[in-house]
Amino acid sequence: MENVERMFKPSEVAKMLNVDRHTVTRWIREGKIKAIKLPSGRYRIPESEVKRILEGKSC
Repeated sequence: MENVERMFKPSEVAKMLNVDRHTVTRWIREGKIKAIKLPSGRYRIPESEVKRILEGKSC
């Protein structure tokens, strides 16, 4: 069975980082946060990327 990584919405990541969700979306567009863009145009951030940010490896 394949190990599937948990994905977070920008609003969920924003709460973890104590910033506005629009800030997270801007960081994604600027390339500071790696994310997957769904066909709907919405973003999902992999758990590994959230951990990287929370460990202080910069945004």
